[in-house]
Amino acid sequence: MTRSRLFNTIAVPAASAFLAWLLAVAPFAPAAAIETSAKQAIMIDAETGTVLLAKNPDQPVPPSSMSKMMTVYMVFERLKEETLSMDDTFVVSRKAWKRGGSKMFVGVGKSVSVSDLLRGVIVQSGNDASIVIAEGLAGDEKSFAVKMNQKAREIGLTNSTFKNASGWPDEGHLMSVRDIAILSRRTISDFPEYYKIYSEKTFTYNGIRQGNRNPLLYRNIGADGLKTGHTKAAGYGLAASAQRDGRRLILVLNGLPTTRVRSAESHRLMAWGFREFRNFKLFRKGDTVDEAQVWLGKDETVPLMVDRDVTLTLPRRARRKAKVKVVYTGPIPAPIAKGAVIATLTITAPDVPTVRIPLRAGKGVERLGLMGRLSASLRYLLWGSLK
Repeated sequence: MTRSRLFNTIAVPAASAFLAWLLAVAPFAPAAAIETSAKQAIMIDAETGTVLLAKNPDQPVPPSSMSKMMTVYMVFERLKEETLSMDDTFVVSRKAWKRGGSKMFVGVGKSVSVSDLLRGVIVQSGNDASIVIAEGLAGDEKSFAVKMNQKAREIGLTNSTFKNASGWPDEGHLMSVRDIAILSRRTISDFPEYYKIYSEKTFTYNGIRQGNRNPLLYRNIGADGLKTGHTKAAGYGLAASAQRDGRRLILVLNGLPTTRVRSAESHRLMAWGFREFRNFKLFRKGDTVDEAQVWLGKDETVPLMVDRDVTLTLPRRARRKAKVKVVYTGPIPAPIAKGAVIATLTITAPDVPTVRIPLRAGKGVERLGLMGRLSASLRYLLWGSLK
C-alpha cells in the first residue's frame, strides 16, 4: 500500500547547503522567466544549483576571454596542491609578447611571478599573460589546451572545447554559457582562498595601471567576480557572481552588442534574481523527516532521514503554495537495513517541476521471530492494525 503524509507549506526545520545534488538531479527553469537581449544566458543559484534563467544555455559559442577562467582554474588547482607557488616565475616568450588584444604588457625574456600573471589574466585580461602561464605549465600553448580539455571533462563541462589559453579567436574554441556557469561555481567553491583575486578592481604592472572590466564590481550589489569577454563574432559577454544576505547568484551572458548593454543587462538580471527568488531551508543532514510503519519487525516504526542538507530555491510567489510530502509503500517489511532508501520526500510548487529526494532508514530493524510474526499477522487480520 502506498502511503503518504502531507506537511504544511515550506516551513519545515532549518537546513544549510544542498549543493550539487539538485543541479545534477533536479534543476529547473521557472515557467515565466524574464526576457533578455543576450543571445545566450543562464543564471543559477550557487547553493542549490537551481537554474533561474536559461536562454540557449547549451549552445557552444566563442567564449572569448571568459575561457581564461579555465586557465586560472588550472593555476588555482596547482597552488592548492602546493605544486606551484605565487612566488614561482615563468619566462615570457616572444609568442606571448607579440600576442595582440588585451595585454598585461610583459617584456620578452622577462621572468614574471605567478602572482602577477594571475592578476594580469584576471584583472587585465592579458592574452600575453595567459600564454606565459600555458607555456610555463605545459611547455607550449597547444599542450596546455589539451590539459584544459581534460580538466573540462573532469569537472563536468560537456559543451566546451579549448584550442588556446586566452580565448583568442580560433576555429572550434567554444563553450556554452552553462559550462561557464559550472566553471564559475567550481572556481568559487573549490578555491575560496584564491577566488578573491577576481574582485580586485585594478592592477599595475610595468608601470601601467589597468582596471577590471567587470562592470558589476563598480555597483553596490555584492559582486565579487568573475570575467568579461568580447570578440567580433560572439559579441560582449560576462560571467558574474554576487552575494546578498548570504545568498550567491551566478550569471553568464553572451552575445550582447555593446559594453553599455552588457553592464545594464547584467545589473538588471542580477537584481531580478535576488528579488524574485528565495532559498528555503528544509532539513539538515541526519534530520528525521517522518516515521514509517514496519511490517513484522521488532520495532513498529522506522525513522525516515535525509542524508544531505536540503535547501530549495523557489520563486517568492510560489512559496505559500509549496507542499512537502513523504511517500512510501508500507508497511515496510522487516528486516530493514540502516541507510536503505525506503521512502521519498516530494516537494511541489506552482510552475516548478516536482523535486524528489530519497529518504533513508534512520536505523536497522530486525525481523520478528516466528511466534512474533504469527502474533502480528493474526492481530492484523483481526483488527486491521499492526499494534
